[in-house]
Formats: sequence, C-alpha cells, structure tokens
Amino acid sequence: MSQPLIEPAAPAAPLRLECFPTKPNPPQLVPGRPERDWMDSFAARHPYRCLPLTMANTTGWELLCPFGFEAEWNGGLDADSIRFRPLVEGSPLDHLVVSHFTHGVITFHTGWLFRTPPGWALRASGSPNRFKHGLAPLEGLVETDWLPYPFTMNWRFTAPGRVRFEKDEPFCFIQPIQHHLVEAFEPVGAPLSTDGDLSRQYEMWKEVRADFNNRMADGDPAAMKQAWQRYYFRGEFPDAAEARPDGHVNKRRLGALPDPGTGEPG
Repeated sequence: MSQPLIEPAAPAAPLRLECFPTKPNPPQLVPGRPERDWMDSFAARHPYRCLPLTMANTTGWELLCPFGFEAEWNGGLDADSIRFRPLVEGSPLDHLVVSHFTHGVITFHTGWLFRTPPGWALRASGSPNRFKHGLAPLEGLVETDWLPYPFTMNWRFTAPGRVRFEKDEPFCFIQPIQHHLVEAFEPVGAPLSTDGDLSRQYEMWKEVRADFNNRMADGDPAAMKQAWQRYYFRGEFPDAAEARPDGHVNKRRLGALPDPGTGEPG
C-alpha cells in the first residue's frame, strides 16, 4: 500500500507591523537606538559592554516627539493641574499631548493605528533604560491584532514639578509580543545538580570569574588590559571546547518604516 504524500510545509508568512497614520505628519517611527546619555557619561562608556542593556534598548521601535515642550504639574488631581508650554511657538500641542486622565497623567497621541499578525500584541512603554526625573512611563499591552482604533501612551508625574521633552526625544517604545505563548510557560524548580552539564559550566564560570576579579583587584597588567570578560557578548562558554550557542545575537537590526513618498526606509 502506497504511503500518502507529505506536502511540504508552506513558507511562513512574513511578520508585518502595519502602520496606518491617523493624522497628517504623524510622529516619526524609528528602530530603537542603543545610545543613552547616561551611558555615554561613564568612563570608557562602560555600560555599553553590558549586552542585555543595549539589546533591550534596540528591541523595538521608538516614536519621536515632533517638537519640544514642557509640562508642569502643581500636584492637583484635575485636568487643569497640568500646564503645557511648547518650546517653539505655534507647535500644535493638542495634537500630541494632553491632560486627559487627570491625577498627574499626561497622554500622548501616537498618530498611528498599528496592526499586528494574529496572536501578536504591542507592548507600549517608555524607551528602555532612558530616565526622566519626576515622570514615569506607564506600560501597556495592546491587542493590536484586532483593535480598530489607536491607543495612547501615558506618563505619570511622580511629584509636582516641571519636565521637558525635546524634539526627537522618544515618548513611546513599541515591541511586538506573542502574548498568548506567555501563558504556555510553567515555572519549574529543580536543584542545579540535576543538570550535570549546566552545573559544570556554572562552577567553571564562577572559578574563572573569581580569578579574573581577583587579578583585577591586584592590578594584574593582563587583566587590566583585558578590562572585562566577553563571554556573554561573544556568545561563548567558559569552557572554550564548547561550541557557541545557536541563535546568539549581539546586535539588533530592525526594519525602518519606508518613506511614503519614496518607498525607501526613512
């Protein structure tokens, strides 16, 4: 009896983040950028050696302020307790930012309606590892695979005072999340010793790490020249005989939104 033919798997449909402007000249959408002022201010720009930081900074897209403005909160709970002032006269503030939810919350209109593939949502937040004194971003997970209207980005004052957003400063960071799959994960606890290979690698890492830190503390010239261990950045195990893990990434390359006039990335 002949075996049924196995049809080849259909190629996966490309994942698309569809961006529909809801007003003329919406805020610019750009791939997340790794740079942060506070990271630049460190000696030798040391924080950029932390791959988890730079990967978080670039795993998503930023929405940029089209103009600068100041917002001041007097501590009151009504909408009029927040006052806005554009840095350049004539900037259309009410098209971008308003006091809508009261209680010290400022609301940004993104200017876009986003649509994601089935099962994918957008996490909307502040730009990772970027801080603003006196103001904190509120994060939301939005089911953009069906939502027929736009969401807003909101920030809340942490104390009465004045804050400033500069032109081209990000006010929102969007990141696609396959949110239903999160529920499929089940936390499972076990002694490290139950995974012999993992336990061996961990103990080797502790030994190598302790030796390197001790040599740095003692001013060992070779350790001082090396300055930092690059195992994680390079995707390497402490045991050099082990092959590098598949799928390691040390730089994010996200697509840019094409210019509507040219079709080229903006």
